[in-house]
Amino acid sequence: MSKNHTEIWDACLKVIKDNIALQAYKTWFEPIIPVRLDSNILTIQVPSHFFYEWLEEHYITLLKKVIKKEIGHEARLEYSIVMENSDRNTKPYTVKLPTSDKNSLKNEPMNMPINLGDNPIRNPFIIPGLKKVDVDSNLNPSYSFENFVEGDCNRLARSAGFAVANKPGGTAFNPLLIYGGVGLGKTHLAHAIGIEIKKQNPNKTVLYVGSEKFAHQFIDAIKNQTTNDFIHFYQMIDVLIIDDVQFFAGKEKTQDVFFHIFNHLHQNNKQIILTSDKPPVEMQGMEQRLLSRFKWGLSADLTTPDLETRIAILQKKMYSNGIELPDEVVEYLAYSVNTNIREMEGAFTSLLAQASLNKKAITLDLAKQMIDKFVKNTAREVSIDYIQKIVCDYFDLSIDMLKSKTRKREVVQARQISMFFSKKMTKSSLASIGAQCGGKDHATVLHACRTVINLAETDKQFKGYLEDLEKKLTLQ
Repeated sequence: MSKNHTEIWDACLKVIKDNIALQAYKTWFEPIIPVRLDSNILTIQVPSHFFYEWLEEHYITLLKKVIKKEIGHEARLEYSIVMENSDRNTKPYTVKLPTSDKNSLKNEPMNMPINLGDNPIRNPFIIPGLKKVDVDSNLNPSYSFENFVEGDCNRLARSAGFAVANKPGGTAFNPLLIYGGVGLGKTHLAHAIGIEIKKQNPNKTVLYVGSEKFAHQFIDAIKNQTTNDFIHFYQMIDVLIIDDVQFFAGKEKTQDVFFHIFNHLHQNNKQIILTSDKPPVEMQGMEQRLLSRFKWGLSADLTTPDLETRIAILQKKMYSNGIELPDEVVEYLAYSVNTNIREMEGAFTSLLAQASLNKKAITLDLAKQMIDKFVKNTAREVSIDYIQKIVCDYFDLSIDMLKSKTRKREVVQARQISMFFSKKMTKSSLASIGAQCGGKDHATVLHACRTVINLAETDKQFKGYLEDLEKKLTLQ
């Protein structure tokens, strides 16, 4: 009995899921809907033209392989792309893409343009006195894309941010929620998106505001009986950037007013950008209707940068300040301060100040003296990659093996111990820990932590492993 289009696509997804990171799978493949199978042509529906372009650019080789495996050598793929108008009505149009030749896309004709309906675009209601006015965007010009160093720790978030900057309100990433620990670049990236949008669209009203300032403005509006003015002001923004949205937790009225502002902006294809210290699934004290809207677009995480990325960040900072440091000093600084970018840049500034005030050349010895003091004076946490290195060295495993999908007992145990210490000794979210341990989800991390605790209570040898490792990690 031959398979239908749904069964074939499900079989393709099983293979795809085993070959890419979990976050990438959730972002780029879970939203796809199989539409039909005609002979050897499989049609899949994707949310937007940008979404289709991203698949074609980054996953076409994998798609070709799985489609051919399931349908046969002559298999072809077509995309049905949803086009949205301002009233959220959607209709697809189709792009034909032969899976045998990526570049032939340029020669393939698209279907004729479709009529999206006769409904007029609804203009936002703006009360008199609040017509388009000059709004200070509150953007920091030094937080640009040019000053944002890309690495594995932030590649998805940066790519999505750049896509939003080029087409605000016109991608599948609305809202775009950027989450991660303290000092990892969330605010920088949010500003960079706003700056790029203003550069390309000077007439768009872009506003960056911290969540606490938003809440205080709302309280003032209630006191002054100007709530309607407050709401209508935010409804006229073209690109709204809210930083640290987790601070809305427990503030029911603030959440309620933001819910209505969010809905209005989203319905009118205005771009919403949010930052948070955790993904929606881990936010406490937030209304479910608001959390569900946070999940409409893309949640992209920023993790602790690896050593190479930290070195690149320092080199970028040196270049922008017009100074040079010995390579050994840069490497020592990048290795020693590995908690977050903000602390590392603080240590870098302190080192420069120390050398300047004492009129000393910056040597490795000076760097060691200063950084040792700096690290002692900061509440230092170890990084996930450092924990993984210590655990792998202890059990004589490679990092690649730890992050692989193997189910060998000794590897699974080391992986679970890495997750346990990452949760215990870092401020990273469960989703972030899982992503850095081979693309696991937050539920897997929780299960790993429970397993480690249970084993420590019943297995003396295992408890000894944990005690040894904790000493190594705290004596770093």
